[in-house]
Amino acid sequence: MSKEKALAIFTAVPRTHNCAQAVAAGFAREALVDTLHDCGGGRAPEGLCGALHAALLMAPEDRREELRKRFAAGAGSVYCRTLKQELKFPCAECVRLGAALAEEFADKPEIR
Repeated sequence: MSKEKALAIFTAVPRTHNCAQAVAAGFAREALVDTLHDCGGGRAPEGLCGALHAALLMAPEDRREELRKRFAAGAGSVYCRTLKQELKFPCAECVRLGAALAEEFADKPEIR
């Protein structure tokens, strides 16, 4: 359900949240929403997609690399510039994927 909420927040008019904030807000992580104010539009650390960056921050530390790989497999890249300019992968789809992965990784402990 949180992934649908994240997408609804991101696509709301007028837009009040960037991609990273929308993913965090979808999970009611309001303190994180404020922190992610400057992480949309390719401004997340390392040029990462903001939606991915938010999902990574919410994931257990030992599962972040796996989440990153899954995002890359689903979107084609982890970098905002590549996603937007080369692959033409829509930001709303990044939010949907980032939120879905955040939800999945939060709910499932790693199987060893």
